[in-house]
Amino acid sequence: MASPSPQVVVFDVNETLSDMSAIRDRFEEVGAPGHLMPTWFAGVLRDGFALTAAGGYAEFGQVADAVLRELLTGSPEWKGDLGTAVSYVLDGFAELGLHPDVPEGMRILRDAGVRLFTLTNGSAALTDRLLERAGLLDLVEARLDVSVPRVWKPAAAAYRYAVDRAGVLPGQAALVAVHPWDIDGAQRAGLVGAWLDRLGASYPDVMTAPQVTAPDLTTLARHWVEH
Repeated sequence: MASPSPQVVVFDVNETLSDMSAIRDRFEEVGAPGHLMPTWFAGVLRDGFALTAAGGYAEFGQVADAVLRELLTGSPEWKGDLGTAVSYVLDGFAELGLHPDVPEGMRILRDAGVRLFTLTNGSAALTDRLLERAGLLDLVEARLDVSVPRVWKPAAAAYRYAVDRAGVLPGQAALVAVHPWDIDGAQRAGLVGAWLDRLGASYPDVMTAPQVTAPDLTTLARHWVEH
């Protein structure tokens, strides 16, 4: 895992910082099977990526709403009021908490002088709320989303937007994420890719291998600070 500490660390948000298990709970609370949650989230990413690839753009919330409506209406296991169910599930993003390794990992990095940013395909406003509830908002220099470059990660322009905002070269920044597609995209854009493998998963051979791998953010932060 040897890798020198970057000047800037850019965090993905959904699933990397936030624990999205509460969204699964909301699926069940509206009468939908919880196993539909990862299918839905994968569908949101699919459609967001497809729009970017085709030269289009829509915000995460718009895509999330459309995919959820399609999924629920096409599920024989679900019955209920569609608008109410969709609103209830999506409102859960405003109430998410952090993975337990995140606060300590962020504080280790910030105390060592590393500048922290976030970059999400979702909403920067929701990132603000997530970090504020955890008492970490003041540690993060800027909470960014893709509404400015109008391309979803893993498009290179999204990562360039983040490093431009930080005022550093791509190689002076690292992208921390749990998603291999995000790591691959960041590395192709010149950033260091740091993969958080909380679940002990296998990394896809078709994507560029992560330059750094750690089981959690605390371990990653200590590694960077100690090298």
